Amino acid sequence: MTTTCTTTTTTTTMSTTTRTAPSADTLFIDLVDTPLGPFKLIADRAGRLHAAGWDDEHTNGRMERAYTRNPGVVLVRATDPGGLTTAVRAYFAGDLDAIADLPVADAAGTPFQRAVWSALRTIPCGQTRSYGDIARQIGRPAAVRAVGLANGCNPIGVIVPCHRVIGASGKLVGYGGGMERKRWLLAHERRAGTAQELPFPAPPPPPA
Repeated sequence: MTTTCTTTTTTTTMSTTTRTAPSADTLFIDLVDTPLGPFKLIADRAGRLHAAGWDDEHTNGRMERAYTRNPGVVLVRATDPGGLTTAVRAYFAGDLDAIADLPVADAAGTPFQRAVWSALRTIPCGQTRSYGDIARQIGRPAAVRAVGLANGCNPIGVIVPCHRVIGASGKLVGYGGGMERKRWLLAHERRAGTAQELPFPAPPPPPA
C-alpha cells in the first residue's frame, strides 16, 4: 500500500560536521548496523527519538526527505545519543525489551496520528493487532482507514511498532520499510534470540 503522509513535523537540513555547537534546533543522528541494513536514529538533546527507520531503496528516501526541508534545524552526527543506539542494537540481538520504554518526542503528527502511534506502543511484543483493533482502542471505531494511513506515516519505526499491525483477515499488509522487513521483525519477536540468525529477506512462516 502506498501512503501519502500529511503531518505537522519538525524537519532539518543535514550537517556532516561533528563540531557544530548544540542549539535549541539541533537534532542528533546515528546509524545502527542491523541484520536488515543500516537503521537511522534521529534524537534531540534530551534523548527523545524524533525519527527512526531505514533509508534506502525500500523506503524511497522517506527519512531523508522528511529531514532536509527546514534550514532552521541541523542534524549533527553523534555516537549513541541518549543510549538509543545501544538499546536498538540490543533489540536486534534478541533483547526485545530493550526498546520498550525508549522516550519519543511528540514533535510530528496530528493529534489523531499521535493517538494511533501511542496505541501502537501498547501492542505486546510478539503479538499483532488489526487496524480495527487500534481504531476501537482509541475510541474511533469507524476510522479504520484513517488508522491505516496514520500507521503508514509513523516516523519512528520499530520502536513505535507499526510492523505489529496486520489486516483484519490476519494477512500481512504494507510496511514502509518493505514487507520482507516486516516479516523478519514479526518472526524475530516471536522467536526471541534466534530470529536474528535468519537471512534477509526472511521467508514467510510456513502454513499452520
